[in-house]
Amino acid sequence: MNSASPSTALLTDHYELTMLQAALRAGTARRRSVFELFPRRLPEGRRYGVVAGVGRALDALERFRFDDEVLEALRDVVDRPTLDWLASYRFSGDIWGYAEGETYFPYSPLLTVEAPFAEAVLLETVLLSIYNHDSAIASAASRMTSAAGDRPCIEMGSRRTHEEAAVAAARAAYVGGFATSSNLAARQRYGVPTAGTSAHSFTLLHDSEEQAFRAQVDSLGKGTTLLVDTYDIAEAVRLGVEVAGPSLGAVRLDSGDLGALAHQVRAQLDSLGATGTRIIVTSDLDEFAIASLAAAPVDGYGVGTELVTGSGHPTCGFVYKLVAREDDTGAMVSVAKKSQDKISIGGRKYALRRRDRHGVAEAEVIGIGTPPVDDGDDRSLLVPLVRRGAVVGRELLDDARARHERSRAELPIAAQQMSRGEPVIDTQHVGA
Repeated sequence: MNSASPSTALLTDHYELTMLQAALRAGTARRRSVFELFPRRLPEGRRYGVVAGVGRALDALERFRFDDEVLEALRDVVDRPTLDWLASYRFSGDIWGYAEGETYFPYSPLLTVEAPFAEAVLLETVLLSIYNHDSAIASAASRMTSAAGDRPCIEMGSRRTHEEAAVAAARAAYVGGFATSSNLAARQRYGVPTAGTSAHSFTLLHDSEEQAFRAQVDSLGKGTTLLVDTYDIAEAVRLGVEVAGPSLGAVRLDSGDLGALAHQVRAQLDSLGATGTRIIVTSDLDEFAIASLAAAPVDGYGVGTELVTGSGHPTCGFVYKLVAREDDTGAMVSVAKKSQDKISIGGRKYALRRRDRHGVAEAEVIGIGTPPVDDGDDRSLLVPLVRRGAVVGRELLDDARARHERSRAELPIAAQQMSRGEPVIDTQHVGA
């Protein structure tokens, strides 16, 4: 963590601090507690979800400090004893969770936070904010890359969301299988590969399309991607090959009937000898549009708005609930919310992915109180992320990306269907 990084302590809700104040006064703030971050359901029609934001959450935890500036902002929110307690706040507990890139299902215990109540309750809002956003983007990205198959997807949604959300979205999309992003902040902060060439404004800047193409090829080389739908597509393709030669890297289509146009452009490129020139398509694509282009001679997809808005599901509906706490005798007891339609299941959870002898997932098995028994082909899902307040679960983003590919590959084939359906495997609770 960079000590100069801004505190994340105010990325929270007012009531987290008023609960803390009341618990400090009641003498219950230091009770050992277990909080769980989980989904009650998948977004409607989705067959699986993807965990993302784990690395960002760990970064936020390390910066969750109440420095003088933060405390000054809270002077009219909580009382003096609470401010004094916050001044020395350091998370000292343990956190277990699903590793980044893992697939998840209803009631998967994505995070288990074990700490005194006062320490754990303050993390609720920032953890939910990160996990709900990033997992929504990664889940949409996974569906898109599944539909795309071996053809690469390019994230280009920065102009369709909040500037900071754009950076997080680029990171989450990479976890979900996207090859590159247009966002340079994501490259600088997280190492996400970036790509980009030109927009219609570059063509319109010049006196002719040929002049624009020559300027781009002179600067970026013959392997560049030329945008060919500013005026007449067929003429632009002809000019592009004339300027760059048959080794032109790619052409991009950003409007019209992309499937029909791709066939026409492919035939024209081949007739001009540019058989290796790729065709990239953009323009309000989502997983359904990508799937519809499977038979078209398309070599890659650029996706913006639908990706950064979760393709219709911009949040995952994760919640953060107290599931166990210390009683007056010092024993741990299970607790659970029982309100209608918003129930939680008490007790500390453990999880494994039940698989058949061929390695295909069969169920999400959640043990309550004790780990479920591995029948020999199963895979444990919870990994240590924080131990005694120290982050131990940080990893390379490429590791999360590779994990997602493996996790998605072990799901039943129905996970690849774009039609609405139920979760592709059931969630089973065992134990107390």
